[in-house]
Amino acid sequence: MLLQVSNIRKSYGIDVILQDISMQVLERERVGLVGVNGAGKSTLLKIIAGELSFDSGAIHKAKETRIGYLAQNSGLQSDRTIEAEMRAVFAHLLDAEQELRQLEQQIADPELHNQPKRYEEILERYARRSDWFREQGGFEMNTRINSVLHGMGFGEFPSDTRIATLSGGQKTRLALARILLQSPDLLMLDEPTNYLDIPTLTWLEGYLRSYSGAILVVSHDRYFLDALATTIIEIERHAAKRYTGNYSRYMELKSAEYESELKQYEKQQDEIAKMEQFIQKNIVRASTTKRAQSRRKALDRMDVLDRPLGDLKKANFMFQIERHTGKDVLDVADLSVKFDENSDRTLFRQVSFQLQRSETVALIGPNGIGKSTLLKVLVGQRQPTTGTVRWGSNVKLGYYDQEQTGLTPSNTVLEELWSEYPHLEEARIRTVLGSFLFSGEDVLKRISSLSGGEKARVSLAKLMLLQANVLILDEPTNHLDLFSKEVLEAALLDFEGTLLFISHDRYFLNKMAERIVELSPNGTEHFLGNYDDMIEKKAELEEIRREAAAKLAAASNKQQTSTTAPTSYEIDKQAKREERSRLRKLEQTEQTISELEEQIAELEVQLTDPSIFNDYMRIQEIQAQIDKHRSALAAAYEEWEQLSE
Repeated sequence: MLLQVSNIRKSYGIDVILQDISMQVLERERVGLVGVNGAGKSTLLKIIAGELSFDSGAIHKAKETRIGYLAQNSGLQSDRTIEAEMRAVFAHLLDAEQELRQLEQQIADPELHNQPKRYEEILERYARRSDWFREQGGFEMNTRINSVLHGMGFGEFPSDTRIATLSGGQKTRLALARILLQSPDLLMLDEPTNYLDIPTLTWLEGYLRSYSGAILVVSHDRYFLDALATTIIEIERHAAKRYTGNYSRYMELKSAEYESELKQYEKQQDEIAKMEQFIQKNIVRASTTKRAQSRRKALDRMDVLDRPLGDLKKANFMFQIERHTGKDVLDVADLSVKFDENSDRTLFRQVSFQLQRSETVALIGPNGIGKSTLLKVLVGQRQPTTGTVRWGSNVKLGYYDQEQTGLTPSNTVLEELWSEYPHLEEARIRTVLGSFLFSGEDVLKRISSLSGGEKARVSLAKLMLLQANVLILDEPTNHLDLFSKEVLEAALLDFEGTLLFISHDRYFLNKMAERIVELSPNGTEHFLGNYDDMIEKKAELEEIRREAAAKLAAASNKQQTSTTAPTSYEIDKQAKREERSRLRKLEQTEQTISELEEQIAELEVQLTDPSIFNDYMRIQEIQAQIDKHRSALAAAYEEWEQLSE
């Protein structure tokens, strides 16, 4: 056991944050700490890290246990370069390396050979320090630095880049990279997935799964918790409870636990009601008074169960529309955008896609590719360099900006909604805000004083009242706790309009996306289905490419190494004719294979065209053509293999 937390209590004045919190972390355990916003998760991590005092309780850790703690959104502040900052983590190894170089110089000094005792001492020290340097990972130091920097998205950054010149998100990622290199025995991370795109998230999951120490992580990323956690500790109503398994398993156990407790409670309540009824009927009868008194004593001795508490109060809302759009909602053609007006560099080009009524489409891509910029072009906040954006008929747009720039900091929560919808009565505004967990004095808070999650709920409340039939959402799950995300998902699944959204939340992508548009600098790639479907399709395509490349390479090698040994002029001439004929057929077959693969790819792209989703006859025609081409392709591959032998 690395860490034992016993009966920790923390309060601010009369507000109790944590009460009798007990938990433990074992060696190499991966613990996910979950709970609603404000439950005290970050407070608990700060207490364990020694950055915050507590009122009562105790914290015990194993001797010499090193704890590393990365607070939420804690960007790295340093005057060093990226390389210098990362190498500073290994200062003890760098000092040892410098000492080894000095010892090597001394060993090479001819004059020292005349001092056998001194020479022997230096050789012995050099051997000891070399062994220590190797055991501590000195020879892998540079490899580890390069691997972590590349995984965290800094692979293309010049090593002499000054940290002070980086953005806030980049500084946060660099702080995460540094603590990973430190490799503490217990790694505590508070929302480490913030500011990470999907490739970086995938790399981080793999790195943490093979991490040699234990991990205690606070995260609202359910996909991340499913991939990493082996234990979930939930903080709810000031107390902690432990569940074995990942996030999905925790949800199953919690639901089953509630159902079981509710049945036990209801069963006991029925028993109590029957006993009380018997007592009321028989207490006054002489013949049954003793039995009634006995039941009364049994009832008094009974350990009465409390009704199990259901979920904490959650936001509760739905997105309604005033009227439907036409069938064709959006047509984007050959769109390109430059970094800025004075720049020759293009952010992205040749972006084309369409939206049909009631579709739910996800826009994904790495950080910095221009996804948010593309949404701003669609809603008219930015002009494209080239290309067109055509909206269909009866479209009423609702736009959710992840930066919350549409909120006025000086407004109260009530004023923010009322100024947008002045025709609504105050009672209606307060009712709406109540469904987003703003009640009583909460509605008088200034926007500037709200947390990220509270600002997100205000923006969603404004969006709900708009009754838009097309929603454009930029990272809608950012800042929301796990339970609020589930409420948002339920509301969007019931939404009857059209939805286009950006998200790095793979759990959200799996649950919501019907189609994925992947943005790159040179256009878009389209995938039917959700995130897992896209990953599976990419893997299939990559396998097909590898197999085709291997076959072509094998054929080429065989062609280059094949030789003939004619025994006469006539045999040689005939063999050459046959070889030329074989090569011509092989070349024709390879051309046929290439054409068939291109035709199949084009037909599969046609299947992703939203305009034919409801045209079953056309879909069947295209599928029949694909099947026909695949049969021809199989025959061509068989012929190609025969010609290659």
